[in-house]
Amino acid sequence: MMNSSRQLISALNPQYFWDVDLSGLNDEQSCRLIIERVFSLGEPEEMNRVIRFYGRDRVVGILTSLPYIDAKTLNFTSKLVNKPIEEFRCHQLQQSRPRYWNL
Repeated sequence: MMNSSRQLISALNPQYFWDVDLSGLNDEQSCRLIIERVFSLGEPEEMNRVIRFYGRDRVVGILTSLPYIDAKTLNFTSKLVNKPIEEFRCHQLQQSRPRYWNL
């Protein structure tokens, strides 16, 4: 029987959390880290598992509030959750930083 506070984590690839002590992760307390890693490194079926576990609104809320998502993940996530890129905090932060090499 799985510990209910680790039900989702045990179903995900542990390589996504290579830099974290897995025994210290909890599905609820670590939801931001889990969502960020699965959407950056995971497979579509794992992303769907995360959405089913946490609910679409919570996942979208966390993804849109992250300060950084790589460009590929941002584009994919934007299409997946049907939100314009401009609504993601990481895009807003990126736009506010000057790019000296693009002047």
